[in-house]
Amino acid sequence: MKIKKDDTVMVITGKDKGKHGKVLKANPKKQTVIVEGINMQTKHQKQTRKERAEIKHQEGPIHVSNVMYYDTRDKLPTRIGYMFEDGVKVRYSKRTGSPIG
Repeated sequence: MKIKKDDTVMVITGKDKGKHGKVLKANPKKQTVIVEGINMQTKHQKQTRKERAEIKHQEGPIHVSNVMYYDTRDKLPTRIGYMFEDGVKVRYSKRTGSPIG
């Protein structure tokens, strides 16, 4: 999976198409990511002795095929590739050819 935690991604399909945000959590086993402010879901919290009942809004998982890395310098989405620099495997932007931090 080429998308990692703290990457900025853009949603390319679905109800939130065109929005972009930071990846909060990546789950390589299920091939999903949770993006800040995207795919908001409503959860009903049941009342307990210490907490009141409430309705929570939280981000839901998105399949990694529905997001694309968003290059914040160029303000455009790009594909990611891998290359070796000085014997170290690094990710790079296929649009610009520059390495990704």
